[in-house]
Parts: sequence; structure tokens; C-alpha cells
Amino acid sequence: MLSGTSVFLTGAPGSGKTYVLNEFIRRVHRRGQRLAVTASTGIAATHIGGATVHAWSGLGIRDTLTQFDRDILSTNATLRSRYITTDILVIDEVSMLHGSRLDMLNELCKIIREDAAPFGGMQVVLVGDLFQLPPVSRGAEPEDFVHLSAAWAELDPEICYITEQHRQANDRLLDVLEAMRSGQVEAWHTEALQERVGVHPNKDTAVTRLYSHNVDVDSINSKYLQALNGQTRVFPMETHGNATKVEQLVRSVLAPMQLELKVGAEVMFVANDFASGFVNGSRGKIVSFQGSLPVVELLHNAKRIVVEPYSWALTEDGKKRAEVSQLPLRLAWAITIHKSQGMSLDAAEIDLSRSFTPGMGYVALSRVRSLDGIYLTGMNAMAMKLHPAIFEFDAVARARSALLAERTEDAADVTVEADGSQPAVFVDPILLERLKMWRTRRAMVDGVPPYIVAHDALLEALAAYPPHTARQLLAMPGIGAKKLDLYGDELLALLRTAN
Repeated sequence: MLSGTSVFLTGAPGSGKTYVLNEFIRRVHRRGQRLAVTASTGIAATHIGGATVHAWSGLGIRDTLTQFDRDILSTNATLRSRYITTDILVIDEVSMLHGSRLDMLNELCKIIREDAAPFGGMQVVLVGDLFQLPPVSRGAEPEDFVHLSAAWAELDPEICYITEQHRQANDRLLDVLEAMRSGQVEAWHTEALQERVGVHPNKDTAVTRLYSHNVDVDSINSKYLQALNGQTRVFPMETHGNATKVEQLVRSVLAPMQLELKVGAEVMFVANDFASGFVNGSRGKIVSFQGSLPVVELLHNAKRIVVEPYSWALTEDGKKRAEVSQLPLRLAWAITIHKSQGMSLDAAEIDLSRSFTPGMGYVALSRVRSLDGIYLTGMNAMAMKLHPAIFEFDAVARARSALLAERTEDAADVTVEADGSQPAVFVDPILLERLKMWRTRRAMVDGVPPYIVAHDALLEALAAYPPHTARQLLAMPGIGAKKLDLYGDELLALLRTAN
């Protein structure tokens, strides 16, 4: 990866893919290279401090690239700058990306960068586990596996397959998942899961409920909503434009046509707004209403957000053909297994009794950290199956990775140079200037001297080693819990846009 070669970084849950990726990102920043960190979904993007590949690329919800799209996107000054100045493109949770979308991205990279090489000559780092579910197909369309795309074949990434395990040792869940991956499920693996059928969490255990079908999710969410005391607030979706185009847009949006909320309702955001502090997949609870708008307290950091309507638009030939507006929320006592991809859970109540496609059981089970955190309401034979096409690819991937490992030396530790001195630190001058401008504006708003907001040493450290998550930001010298609360979201948003 550090040599500039495009790679596919893969491995089982708990193998350390995210750790390796974060270390790679740290070293790349240290060398002064420009790197774009993206993921196939919003919730996956938050785990690595990036943006969705749809947003970064400018492709949005497009299913195809028309000549008009090519002309508009390739002449967009912001996009051109983004593509041309990027040395390395990371795409995490790549299994959930349509192969056709990777093809579109490959084509657009070539056009904007004016380079016929794969992805316009950028190094591409694809990360993920192809045993997870592929992106959702419409109707009778065949599964659009990303590794079968023309772009993947053209890129022909080296395979870096991590085989070690770093999750809790001696946990039978890891044995079950590895048996599923190898196609060697034995009776005791199934029996280990059967022992979790009918086991219920205690009332103090926070669990996420995962179901295979939307109808079950809707039923559970409606049941829990009705059980809450208080007034139900109803929020209908507003639509504008051509009826056919509106219908097409509504199908692509995760917000419901009619959203019912109460204080106490568990919800999930279904859009990205980094400035406001939420992304697609962020979980929270309605704690109050401010006028007609709900106030959501996020589960992961207790931040409260007044949620305003969000608009989605479908543009063709430079004209807005359809637009819908709705609160970017949906009820989330229960969610579909498809929606759970990219999540990491301590506990989950899972219904696998109606699993209908290979990989569904694997995805649901691999969201949870240990077998003790799994509460099964049922499972069928399909729950233990994985797609046969992925078995074939996995065997080749393991073999290619093993050959690569034989001829590849370990990367040197870059904490010191060979002569024992500290390595040269690259401070991004453009990013540093933006940080100083932010500090000046913030000091004026707060009515305090700039050094109270942040010392020069902190800004230089941020420009040299940009953190990607709140946890990484908190580890920076000069950032404590209070400053993280005051400035964390603003700083992380600024640092993301600089990628």
C-alpha cells in the first residue's frame, strides 16, 4: 500500500482492516500526500472520518453517466480540483458499492484527470469483506458484485488478505463466522447458534433489532411507537416535479412518505449533514420538540440536534426534474439487516427465520462482537449460506495474497528515521491557513483571544496529522473534553473538506 500500488484490503470481521487502514492514512498524511477517504455508506464513512463515495465523486444518485453529466461534472471547478489534487482514493465497505457505480467513477476519473490509466492514475485502496451482502438489486436484476465490474478488472488491485484475528479470543462466534467463510460449517457451529435462540436480553441491555424484511421492521417500529405515551407528530413528505421522476426519487430516498414521531422514539438519520453532526446511519432518540421540529439526542455522543427538513433532488440535463423534502429520519427500534452493514454492535436481537439470500445471516451475525451479545428469535437453513461466487473469488484472493506476502517486506516503523532522528513533519500550509482563519472567526464569535480557542502548536499538529474521528481529535495535545465539545464538530468538518 505504501509503495503506491492499488490494493484490495480484505479479511474477516475483527481481523484489523480498519486498524491497517487508519495506520496507512496516518503514514500517508505524514508523507504529505493528498488522500481522499470515502466509504460506500454514510455510517461506514463515520467510522473512518470520511465522506460517502457518492458525495465525494459528485455522482450522487445517478445510475448512469450521460454525455451531459460528463460535460457538467468535468467542468465543475470544485470537482476538478478535488480529483486532480488527490493522490490516493480510499473506498471502505466496498462490498456495498454497485459494480456499475465503480465503473462510472473510473470513467469520470479518467475524464477529469485527463489520464487513460485506471482511475486517472490515482492509487486506489479498496477495503471490505465481499462475503457481506452485495448492494440491493432492483426487481429481477442480477446482483451487481463490485469485484466483477470492468473497473475492478482494469484496476486489477493486489490482494492484501488479513488472516489474523484480533477480537475476543476463544469466542465461538469467530469460529462460526470463519466456518461460514470457508464453507465448512459443522453441526456444532449450528448448535452454538441454536443455543442463542429464545434467549432474551435483560431490560437494561440496549439492543438493536435486525430483521430481513421491511414489513417486519415497520411492524416492530409501529408497535413500539404506539406504546409510548404522548402526542404523535405526523410529518408528510413534500414532493414537486414530474410524477414518474418523483416516484423514482422516492424509491431512492430512505425517508418515509409519512413519518410519525413521539418523544422517546428511537430514530436513525437517513442523510448526511456533517456540519450539523449527523450522517446516514446515525442513531438517536427524540427527546423533545422545538416548535414543530424534533430534537434528537445522538446515542454515541449525546449531542442534541434540532432536525430540519432535508431536500433530495433529481436533476437531468441541468434541470431539476423532481424534488422531495422530509425530515431525514426513520424509526429505528428495528432496522433491516441490509441497513446494518457497517455497524458494530455489542448486542443485537436478530431474526434469521426468514433469511432469503446468501450472506444475510453472515452479515447480521458479524455485526456483533461476541456470541453472548446475540439474541436469536429464529433461523432457517439460508441463514448459514454464503454466495457460491464469493467462495470462488475468496480462494483466489487468499492465494494471491499469500504470494504477495512472500515477496513483500514489512514496512519500516516511521516513528524514527534510520539514523535515530525524528522524521521530517509535513505541515499542510493550505490547511494550516484555513485552521487559522477558523480560529479567528471563532474567537470573534466567542469574544475571546484567539489563543484561548487554540494555540499555534495545536493548529500545526492538526495540519500535520489531521484526525478523522472525535476520538483521534481528543488525543491531540491541546484538546480536552471541553474543547472537543465546543469545537470538535467544526474542526472535524473542516478537516474532512480538506481531504
